[in-house]
Amino acid sequence: MINWLHAPLSPEITRYVECYWFIEKRPGVEGHAFPKLNPDPSAHLVLSPPTQRYRYETEQRVFEGEGSHWLFPHLHTSELDHRAPFVHIGIKFHAGALYSLTLPEYVHPTLDVITPVTLSSVMEHVSDAEDMLITLARNSPTQTCEQLDALLLPWLKKSREDQHSEVTRKALQLLDTMSVSALGDTLYCSQRTLERSFSRVTGLTLKQCQSMNKLEAMLAYLYQREATEIDWSDVALKFGFSDQPHLIRHLKKQIGLTPNTYTKERSLTIDVYGGVKYS
Repeated sequence: MINWLHAPLSPEITRYVECYWFIEKRPGVEGHAFPKLNPDPSAHLVLSPPTQRYRYETEQRVFEGEGSHWLFPHLHTSELDHRAPFVHIGIKFHAGALYSLTLPEYVHPTLDVITPVTLSSVMEHVSDAEDMLITLARNSPTQTCEQLDALLLPWLKKSREDQHSEVTRKALQLLDTMSVSALGDTLYCSQRTLERSFSRVTGLTLKQCQSMNKLEAMLAYLYQREATEIDWSDVALKFGFSDQPHLIRHLKKQIGLTPNTYTKERSLTIDVYGGVKYS
């Protein structure tokens, strides 16, 4: 298994893109056949070979197709089909970034949906570049980031900001450091105004986004520990849950697993493919 994750190199890109990631399962490599993808407030542009199939299954529906696709922000856990070899390059956008970016045939906000995409609809004067980028990603993550920066820049320069996107960006910077109820006063606006702007830009409530961010941080923490090291009472305290039953309800709602089941299965993508970090 090969994987990496890097932040963009250009400050103009980092305003909208959180990171680039790469993952490949080569022939003959054993792995979890059906890993689970946890909820995420961010959109991902997933670049794949044109004939490579993808499949995402939730309790509500199944999304299947071939090639590159948009993985829009999702509130529900998806099960992936990774029985066959595969390779992906991912572009992870900041929560709410697509509000300021023009996309053809896109209605904002779109949630819990996966749709096929061609690179030429996003990147100017580009078509069928997936194979070139994948070959580059296998050999040089830094050059891949440089190339993606260059390809995305003309599109991102056309972004349009307004008061809703500005206040949402500020709220996102503070969301993991304070209570939702304190954000309005901190940003010098009413809580109702903040909630409306945040929902307009991200399609989510502040609480929903905060819960997903907390889940991601908790999964990264758990990934670094063996099952025998995990004390769920300590985990509940560390991540701000009132008690262990509160944590159990949260995990069950977010990923459909109780702590004991999660510990046994370790079937989320972070457990299957590793806790890659920015570099």
